[in-house]
Amino acid sequence: MARQRSVFDIIGPTMIGPSSSHTAGAVRLGELARSVFGGTPAQARILLHGSFASTGPGHGTDLALIAGLLGMRPDDERIPESFLLADELGMQVDFAEEDLGDAHPNTAVFILSDEGGRQMRVQGSSLGGGDVVVTEIDSYDVEMTGELPLLVVGHIDRPGVIAAVTRVLADSDVNVASMRVSRERRGAGALMLIETDHAISAETAAQIDAQPGTTSVRCIAAI
Repeated sequence: MARQRSVFDIIGPTMIGPSSSHTAGAVRLGELARSVFGGTPAQARILLHGSFASTGPGHGTDLALIAGLLGMRPDDERIPESFLLADELGMQVDFAEEDLGDAHPNTAVFILSDEGGRQMRVQGSSLGGGDVVVTEIDSYDVEMTGELPLLVVGHIDRPGVIAAVTRVLADSDVNVASMRVSRERRGAGALMLIETDHAISAETAAQIDAQPGTTSVRCIAAI
């Protein structure tokens, strides 16, 4: 079901920059990628597709994407200085253009790495008005908008794992707004994305992490 839009969506978000899709949305996209990764990356290679590649530089899209990776919000006055701030933090940044076929024209791919060599690929699009959606995390198809708190659970694709996770949520009085599960193949790795009405406590997250078959648990706040 589509989100009901308000007058603030029509006017546009409070932001620094000339474009809600190329600037404000780009900041939110970077912030979501940062949240999925679990913090500020040591290295970020960003692939720009479509309009992001052709007109993004004129709208400060590159600055905005980096600002999001640094944890800024769309109205942060430091966005124009994001490259300098990234350099001061030692975050290496590299941009390139990439043809992603029929992907939304305002799409970016983040290839993020930490100092230990852990790498993650996150793809997402800016839809206009500051709205965004993450569509891929590594090899998994996802749908993540950042509008609600999100629980991301890596797990083994086998019977009982999903039931165990939802049982913990029910016992913790957590209401599920939506759920999506993507898997590599039957019996292999899988990824569970659960939007909830309220943020999940650290205790509940720990209980989920302790369930047989789960391999990782990350709580992502709404942005």
